[in-house]
Amino acid sequence: MTAISTNKTYIGILLALTAVIVWSGNYVVARGIIQQVPPIAVAFYRWFFASICIVPFAYKAFKKDLPILLQHKTYLFFAAFTGVTLFNTFIYIAGHYTNAINLALIGTTGAPIIATILASIFLKEIISSYRLAGMIICFAGILVLLSQGSIERLSKFHFEKGDALMLISATAFAVYNILVRKKPMNISALSFLMVTFLAGTIIIFPFFLIEKNNTTPIQLNMNLVYTFAYLALGNSVLSFLCWNAAIKHLGAAKTALFTNLIPIFSTIEAVLFLNEQLTKVHLISGGLIIAGLIVANLVFSKSTQTTTN
Repeated sequence: MTAISTNKTYIGILLALTAVIVWSGNYVVARGIIQQVPPIAVAFYRWFFASICIVPFAYKAFKKDLPILLQHKTYLFFAAFTGVTLFNTFIYIAGHYTNAINLALIGTTGAPIIATILASIFLKEIISSYRLAGMIICFAGILVLLSQGSIERLSKFHFEKGDALMLISATAFAVYNILVRKKPMNISALSFLMVTFLAGTIIIFPFFLIEKNNTTPIQLNMNLVYTFAYLALGNSVLSFLCWNAAIKHLGAAKTALFTNLIPIFSTIEAVLFLNEQLTKVHLISGGLIIAGLIVANLVFSKSTQTTTN
């Protein structure tokens, strides 16, 4: 029993890490293409192409699950609305008002805290001392990164328009985590993603048309083609499959803690692709965040196994 539980935890950690590594590039993209593609168009094309990609793989499961899906249409609507429509669309809109670091910091700081609170209220998940300690350590790492190691800079920090939009995004993602945790067992992962992708795209579509009529036409080039392929296949299909599976293995609140790693991976990507400088502050912050994740997950898991056995 202990070995099975341990393997389940490690698998959940690997799945969560895969998702956040791929997702980390989303903030770079959100900021990097603001001059080429308007934000709602980014969201729409991302999910439109993701839907096209997943249909051939998920249609058989969707057809089988259709009666069950219809029974849970309200649940599926809100899962699509929070996880597809709101979460990423607000990231892309916020990218027009704040930098990529703030996008990652606020999104990854807010989502785990909100998810933990919601999981405690609605799923009756217990916030253990290990999990609480891990959250505090992770949050300390985020504060170090946010302040660049300066208390004076941290004291002067205030939320701008883009920061507020990111809080909405973080809240939507936290709610999505809770909804995934409550997913009916008889709905397969593939049909769940297919329905939420399609529904989320349909919800975005009217806003996409409004934006399209009020902005200049997009000048398509190969860089944009690669960007949308990355967003559709990696950030959407692969990451969501991994993330939803991780929630099943670890729980909503513990999985959400892994989003604290996104600014670390985003920093690495910025160094590799944008030639930005890696500083001691990044290393200290990353060390704290990783330590927090270890405390919240591995130590907590070991304690739980000992207690149950």
